[in-house]
Formats: sequence, structure tokens, C-alpha cells
Amino acid sequence: MADTSNDQGIPNPEGASELIDTQYEIGQDNIETQVGPFGLDIHNPVFLISGLSIVAFVFYALALPEQAESIFGALRPWLTSNFDWFFLGAGNIFVIFCLFLIISPYGKIRLGGAEATPDYSYPGWFAMLFAAGMGIGLMFYGVSEPMSHFSTSLGGISEEGGVRTDWAPLGAAAGDQAASVSLGMAATIYHWGLHPWGMYAVVALALALFTYNKGLPLTIRSAFYPIFGERVWGWTGHIIDILAVFATLFGLATSLGYGATQANAGLNLLFGLPVGTTSEVLLITGITAIALVSVVRGLDGGVKVLSEINMGLAFLLLIFVLIVGPTAALLALFWDSIVSYFANLVPLSIPFGREDANYSQGWTAFYWAWWISWSPFVGMFIARVSRGRTVREFIICVLLIPTFVCVLWMSVFGGTAITQFINDGVTAVKDAPLELKLFEMLAELPLAGITSFIGIILVVVFFVTSSDSGSLVIDTITAGGKVDAPVPQRVFWCIFEGAVAIALLIGGGLASLQAMVISTGLPFTLVLLLMCWSIWRGLKAERKHH
Repeated sequence: MADTSNDQGIPNPEGASELIDTQYEIGQDNIETQVGPFGLDIHNPVFLISGLSIVAFVFYALALPEQAESIFGALRPWLTSNFDWFFLGAGNIFVIFCLFLIISPYGKIRLGGAEATPDYSYPGWFAMLFAAGMGIGLMFYGVSEPMSHFSTSLGGISEEGGVRTDWAPLGAAAGDQAASVSLGMAATIYHWGLHPWGMYAVVALALALFTYNKGLPLTIRSAFYPIFGERVWGWTGHIIDILAVFATLFGLATSLGYGATQANAGLNLLFGLPVGTTSEVLLITGITAIALVSVVRGLDGGVKVLSEINMGLAFLLLIFVLIVGPTAALLALFWDSIVSYFANLVPLSIPFGREDANYSQGWTAFYWAWWISWSPFVGMFIARVSRGRTVREFIICVLLIPTFVCVLWMSVFGGTAITQFINDGVTAVKDAPLELKLFEMLAELPLAGITSFIGIILVVVFFVTSSDSGSLVIDTITAGGKVDAPVPQRVFWCIFEGAVAIALLIGGGLASLQAMVISTGLPFTLVLLLMCWSIWRGLKAERKHH
């Protein structure tokens, strides 16, 4: 490890690197004060505007839940129907940009300087990537999404007044089971493959490059120095960082809402725990309290340990389902799904002239907004743990390997449920609500009580690692790029992540969570597009040292 400067908590570049000469010093805009026994070191005005806005939002949603539900309920369909082309087009740009960097000469540039070495081994690095990046989503959608796309494809196209009313992707595959499986898996993997990880990779690469190679603070605004120059330390940068905080917080709150809904459904199935908003609020409160313990323990003592435990449990559950399920059929489906994904990738990616509006707007546009809202959080977290990797190694690992694992996960879990329906006529998974589909699939396999309980534990621990990692990242942004800010600040953000999820569940349920994700994801998509240009300029300047 390189020496760490006291005012930054960030390693200096090792070996040759193109440092940016700026007059800005980390913490120069920070307010350092003492509130009772707690020390604070917060960026003015990013922390104050973000914090007060979030507190005001929580009070509004709790005080006027009916009004909030009405506004949020109308917001999501309006945004997805008007801006679906923008989300889909931007997603394509991120993937193409990342693939270009892999094969370009810039791929050999090392993050952290020409002589930097990785801080974490591959197993530890991968575990943190997955736990932070996709945990709850894989548990919630691993069975439900393949089954949903399969059943809508099988049902075919339905129209009313010349407008399609079905939710099938592309042209569906009415009555053709084999074609419906192929299309359903392709439509699922599209949402979990190259596109989302491309969004994460763009943010992570920008932060790692401008922090570890250029010597700038670890905050979103630093990535825009080549475009805005010293203005990134003024209101231009403040707005970028505030947008990042809002996007991250609402993206996390949505995931926490999904996690609570699924854990509640599983606990009801296993132990008869009542289902409803009250139970979900209690679950969010309890799990946020566990996350607080992890927050206090820090990155290595909290997130890293929990991530590795969770990935081990997830891997065991995956192997169990693969072995006791229709193993040969699942392995065949895995390879068929990859082929089908690439065969359908272009038509699924087209932003304009889509006939399958329910799929492209209701699924894809929402997903892209959700992934983009997670990108500052996951991107910064990946940047924190990826120092010492080359750009090529970094993008291949962040883009291609997780895509491969997601295909395997969806093929095993979704494929088992689809096989149960096709071969055994089991309709329980198909007919169950989204949050119950995983447990209904496991119910058809041996040791259903144990595996369902493990599934609930996985949801809870993914919940904790997401909340913990998110608190760490938001705190870094609102502390002006300091990575060693006082712990009470992280505790504040951890509590308010839970509070936002609770406020949105009370003020309209999951529809409200989804509406706020799209609202914050939309402006942040522009930020990511600008970021690609900034990365290009930063790598161009860096290349002469590598």
C-alpha cells in the first residue's frame, strides 16, 4: 500500500501518473464541529441540502400518505412512457463504451499508478462486487422474472383498440413452449447482463481513475474535472454530488422495500408472520438496526465479512437447486440462454418504434433507471475496492464475469420453476405474486423449509450489506470526498435509508419506490453520459505514463 495522506485517507499514486494540479484541498468547504459527544466533518452545502431535503421528504410522505401515493402513482408511468427511449439509448452507449475500452490501448492503464498492486484478492473482490451490486435483486427476481417473461411470451400478443395490452417481450411466442423459454430467458438476462454492469463500470472507472491516478477527492464531482475544470468545486459540483446522493438514497430505498416485501412473504409462508405494511416497516427497522452495527465496524470488519458469508450461502443454495433440480436440463438451459441473449440483444436494445411498450417501458426503462440510481453507490464502492487493477482487467471483471454469473443464477432458479411448470404441470410459481415465487419454487424441492429459511437470511444479509455500503458511499460524497469521516455521519445516512424506504412504503408501496427511482435516475443518466466523455479525456492524458 502507498502512504496515505492524513487529509484524504486515500493512497497516493504508485509510480508514474498524470496528477491534476488543482488549488482545491479536500475538506476546505467542510464544517467540522462537535454535537454533544459526536464529531462531525460535513461538506457545506452538499450535506446540508441533501440531509434537509431527505428529512423533509420523509416527513411529507408520512404526514400526507394519500397525497404522496396519488403523486407517485402517476409519476412512474408518465416518466417511463415519455423517456423510455432515453434510458434505452443511454444504456446502449455505456455498454459500447466499456467494450471499446477493453480492446483499446487504454486498457493497459493501471488504476492507482503504473506500479500499483491490488488491495484485495480476487475472491474477496468478487464477493464485495456481488453483495453490493445485485444481492436483493437476484433473490427477488431470480425466479419471478424468468417465469413472468416465459408466461407472457407463451400467452402471446393481445390488443385493445390497436394497442398491445400484453407484457410479452418483442413479438412473444404464442403457444410455443421452447421459443417462450428462449425469449423469456433472453428478456431476463438483458436486464441483468452487460447493460447494468456497464453503468456500474462507467461510474466506478471514473471515480477510480480521477481519485487514484489524478489525486482528486473520492466524490462524483471529481470525475468531471476535465470538462468543468475548477468549477467542479463550486455549484456545478455541488449539484452533481447532491443528485448522486438523491439517486443513491432512492435506489437503495427501492431495493430495501423489495427486500422487506420478500422477507415478509417468506416469513409468512414459514412462520405465519402477518403480511402487510406494518410487518414490512418492522422488518426494515430491525434490519436497519443490524446494518448500523455493520456500519460501526467499518469496511473490512463489516461489509467484507458479511459479503463473503452471503456469497458463500448464495453459492450453496445455487448448487443445491442445481443438484436436486433437473440438473441436465438446467445446464443445457444455461448455454441456450447465453445464445438466446446474444441473438435477441439488438432487438431488445432498440430504443425507438417498440411495439412491446409494456415490456420496454414497464420493465426495461424502470430497470435502467434503477441501475443508474444505484450506479453512484455501487460505482464508488467498486472504485474503493478496485485499486491496482488495469482498466482492461477492471472492465472485464466488472462487466463480463458478473454477467456470466447472473445468467447462471437466472438459468438455475428461473429454469427450475419453468421446468416444474412444463414437465410437472406445477402452476403455483406462475400464479404466485412476485415476492412469493422463489419460495413456491423451493417448496417443490426437498428440504423446502430449510432452503426457504436460507433464502430469507440471504435477503436480510444482502439488505444489510447494501444499506451499510450505501451509507459508506453517501457519507463519502457528503463529507467532500473524505473516506475517514466520523462514524456518526454514516449512522445518520443508514437510519435515513431505512426511513425513506418506510416513508415510501406507507405513501404508496412499491409503486412509490419505483416512481422516485425513475425521477432521480433520469437526471443522473445525463451525468453518466457526460462521465464517459470525461473518462476518455482522463485516460488520454494518463496513457503516456503506461
